[in-house]
Amino acid sequence: MARAEALAAYDALPLPDTTEEHWRFTDLAGFDPSHFRPGSSYRDGSVTTMLDLDVAGYATVTEDGIDITRAPDGVTFAPLPDDYERLYALVGWDEKFAAHNAAMWQHGLLVVVPKGVVLEKPLYVRIAVTGQTFWRLVVVAEEGARASLIEEYASPSDDTEAYSNAVTELFVEPTAKLEYVSLQNLSRETWHFASHHARVERDAELDWVAGGFGSKKGKTRIQNDLNGRGATSRVTGAYFADGHQHLDYDTFQEHIAPDCESDFAFKGALRDHATAVWRGMIRVERDAQKTNAYQECRNLMLSPTTHAVPIPGLEILANDVRCTHGATVGRVDREQLFYLMSRGLRRPEAERLIVRGFFQDVLDRIELEPVREAVTAALEARIPQA
Repeated sequence: MARAEALAAYDALPLPDTTEEHWRFTDLAGFDPSHFRPGSSYRDGSVTTMLDLDVAGYATVTEDGIDITRAPDGVTFAPLPDDYERLYALVGWDEKFAAHNAAMWQHGLLVVVPKGVVLEKPLYVRIAVTGQTFWRLVVVAEEGARASLIEEYASPSDDTEAYSNAVTELFVEPTAKLEYVSLQNLSRETWHFASHHARVERDAELDWVAGGFGSKKGKTRIQNDLNGRGATSRVTGAYFADGHQHLDYDTFQEHIAPDCESDFAFKGALRDHATAVWRGMIRVERDAQKTNAYQECRNLMLSPTTHAVPIPGLEILANDVRCTHGATVGRVDREQLFYLMSRGLRRPEAERLIVRGFFQDVLDRIELEPVREAVTAALEARIPQA
């Protein structure tokens, strides 16, 4: 029944265009979802992972299915049942791409970390995107649990033409802590649309890392609902786009309960003719007194032909809150460049050091060392070589 309703909603909803506020700077002209077909069989090893780490659970998702080669004892790390009770609780089918996912997903993953369980090693899932790929993830960290989960989207080759549609629903129960990492390193010919939605309960903590390095165009939605007193969430975003890439992040911090804290920090660097759009919103409900919320987006332009559009926003209905935001777009500082070159560095070397420094504070926010190293390496690979 749910799939039928979702498919009906997908058919009824128009493809978003630039007349809609949230799509004003992301034009989907030339994109036709019906053009893409399920991808061909995938040969294991043909997709290179960004990470090399010791894990408690490991799953690979392809057009052929989901292959779980390792699962921790006492933790649910298994294919997502079509009738799971929390499925669609946070992301339904009221939006075009979410509806398409709800109607078409086949290979999903369910992760449930039971009450009080602490996982010392992370869980890891790699999604190989070929053709038309729909991916669904549901994670539940029960009361007092501690866990880390990493998902990585990758393509077999740089010229893989594909349509990627992903949905993630995260439930962080009272006093639990979840570290969630989503790394996107898709081909330059892949359209990527994703909706990630988390609900954080009383005294729980969510630490989220979003890395964007690939894809052609699309939109990634990130929403955190702070639903219980004392809940905290921190989202760290790092992206690098070049060529004609177009990255679009739409973030939403929903403060529902009092005494909660959220901290969203995104940084990106752009080269060539790349574009980055970031739209952030902090909403504080009437009962969410003593809220402490922050959002920022900083962009470093490495070419005169790049384009960045950071749009922060606040909607505050309570009267005892602290909400701040910041957004900047700038080029390499000429004084810094002159100083480094006066010390004997050639211009490319000097620019490289400045870009490294630009990203350092967001990299320092990433707690998992292998993830921090992988994101750093991905950024390093895109910085112009000396």
